[in-house]
Amino acid sequence: MPPTPPPLRNDCFSLPAGVDWTPVDEALALLRERLQRVVSSETLSLSGALGRVLAKDVIAKRSNPALPNTAVDGYGFAGAVAGGAHVMPLVKGRAAAGLAYQGTVPAGQAIRILTGAALPAGVETVILEEDVTLGKGEIAFRGPLKQGANTRKAGEDFNTGEAILTAGRVITPADLALAAAAGIDAFEVYLPLRVGVLSTGDELCEVGEMAAPGQIYDANRPMLLALLRQMGFVPVDLGRVADDRATLRARLDKAAFEVDVILTSGGASAGDEDHVSALLRESGALQEWRIALKPGRPLALALWNGVPIFGLPGNPVAALVCTLIFARPAMGQMAGANWQEPLGFDLPAAFAKRKKTGRREYLRARIRDGQVEVFKSEGSGRISGLSWAEGLVELGDGALEINPGHPVRFIPYDSFRL
Repeated sequence: MPPTPPPLRNDCFSLPAGVDWTPVDEALALLRERLQRVVSSETLSLSGALGRVLAKDVIAKRSNPALPNTAVDGYGFAGAVAGGAHVMPLVKGRAAAGLAYQGTVPAGQAIRILTGAALPAGVETVILEEDVTLGKGEIAFRGPLKQGANTRKAGEDFNTGEAILTAGRVITPADLALAAAAGIDAFEVYLPLRVGVLSTGDELCEVGEMAAPGQIYDANRPMLLALLRQMGFVPVDLGRVADDRATLRARLDKAAFEVDVILTSGGASAGDEDHVSALLRESGALQEWRIALKPGRPLALALWNGVPIFGLPGNPVAALVCTLIFARPAMGQMAGANWQEPLGFDLPAAFAKRKKTGRREYLRARIRDGQVEVFKSEGSGRISGLSWAEGLVELGDGALEINPGHPVRFIPYDSFRL
């Protein structure tokens, strides 16, 4: 059996003494430093490894190309040729991919050769067929042509024994092609991270039920479960729990045996009915990080029976932002992948905004006509803005005054593997 990783340290979520408001970058750095892989590994065939995280470097069993070969259809011969007109006799036969020429091509003679064919003995250079006039048993062409023209060297791409893929990489279709070319038929990969999603609150009801006055439909759970699936994790629906501490405790106890990570939404603040944070505080497992972030300031982090819990805000907009910015890279690292920072790029703003110093802000945004426009309202309750948006605009911690045309950083949802 593959080795099982050790449990997380009990203090992995604790903040340094004296820390109150935590800047976003510091919070991310702490998560990156303290979290570690929590999954073991298995071996999968090439066809079953797409989207999984490599547990070991992949070492090429075969060079690519394995032999020197031609990059074009044409005629091969030895050495270089000088400028001017040249006529060369042709040897009988030809070289084609998968059909090696068995003889040696004498100096001063040429052979017909097709793309991908291994270079026969005596051939170092290939001239394109378009540059050749074919006669009876001979070819005519004009130089100059350098030795080695239109050919590929053995191992030009990679050599036997070379690491072609590194541990921690999420396997892509292109990686499968690379591994196949190197003679690899199986990978050692990490087991997929199992992430449970739990909604809390008396005010919630399931879609399809009749909502009583004062109730709302649970929008977070379907959103988070779908996000996890798109991110390559295994989503586990832990259902919905009312504001009852004993029921919540039992549900978390059960979940700790079923999943590697738990995402909760709602009940993570300090109100009378915030039973998630209260229960975790009772157990001594809670660390409340007040992140200098908008939306999503409160983020509860805890360990329950050794399983990490991310206590997300109940507001769907804040829950999404906290999941993308904090939980996504943290869960990737726990899944054995390299820490992944979202890639953003600067584009001109199609909006105006004045921002105070002190908190980093993320605005729902999309690109139109080469500019970034933001949703008409910054209200965290406007769920329609999540569907409207194609990504987030990130505004730094300091004060800003943005006018149309000013560059802003846009992070597309695709950067989070969505």
